[in-house]
Amino acid sequence: MLTKPYRTGSLGVAFDAFAEAYAEARSVAPANRSEARSFFERHFVPALVAPEGGGGLVTGFYEPQVEASPVRTERFVVPLLSRPADLIDIDEKNRPAGMDPYLAFARDMPGDPVEYFDRGEIERGALSGRNLEIAWLADKVDAFFIHVQGAARLKMTDGRLCRVTYTAKSGQRFTGPGRILSETGEIPLEKVTMQSIRAWFRVHPDRVDEILWQNRSYIFFREAPVEDAALGPIAAAKVPLTPGRSVAVDRLLHTFGTPFYIDAPTLTAFEQKPFGRLMIAQDTGSAITGPARGDLFAGSGDAAGEIAGVVRNAADFHALIPRGLIDRRFR
Repeated sequence: MLTKPYRTGSLGVAFDAFAEAYAEARSVAPANRSEARSFFERHFVPALVAPEGGGGLVTGFYEPQVEASPVRTERFVVPLLSRPADLIDIDEKNRPAGMDPYLAFARDMPGDPVEYFDRGEIERGALSGRNLEIAWLADKVDAFFIHVQGAARLKMTDGRLCRVTYTAKSGQRFTGPGRILSETGEIPLEKVTMQSIRAWFRVHPDRVDEILWQNRSYIFFREAPVEDAALGPIAAAKVPLTPGRSVAVDRLLHTFGTPFYIDAPTLTAFEQKPFGRLMIAQDTGSAITGPARGDLFAGSGDAAGEIAGVVRNAADFHALIPRGLIDRRFR
């Protein structure tokens, strides 16, 4: 953060307001509970994030671990792809007139860039022959959920354990299969979880492409090491995710590094007791939009997936705002 401060979200929590508190945090030894409490009381003021028209919501995400092959085989036929050379970043400086303002990526073409190939086009072969394959999986649904999570640990058939993590996307809006299946009456909305979606796909393998191609967004990956098995992948905030303590937020509203106390009394999946703990904003995601919307990182592997897959709970968000910012803006 000192090297490249994060862009302030529209809620106005400027990074430089954290400087005094973070300087002290870096200088002290790991604190006990009372010392930690006094640290936050000294430097921060809790502020309830109250969205218009409703309350807050938390969901969960995790890092899947799946078996993969470095080469295509009879069993491993579903690729995870690296970023194509003709995929370029788009902003207001190079966005052609009429292009969807949501698109942050596009296809580089003579003249003006155009919208990139979507999921259906890519899976039907639009990028074949470019040697973009990082690894091959056995199951298309596993690959899709790796796209949703944005990272995975791969147990390679040659004995290696490696990681893939998000590097770019085709740019289109995300449309979740749970929403599609609930709207078409296949799964009641209140029963939509990662587990129920997977179960539906197992019963209807002939309809996987029909449902998944309605999510036009496609994710590209890069390889990364697994340096600490206890930590997750490097997140948007350029630090490894910590299970149960890292939260993804709307990057257009919030600033990475902001502490949040999240209170979700009906959420018991993490510790079999009501969820209430301090989290740090360290990631973001296409589906994470709104001021009181968070995605809780549950960890890596199947056990973490069982937690993350059932999290969809009402929650109160208390942002811990640096006192210096409160003094300047809100008093």
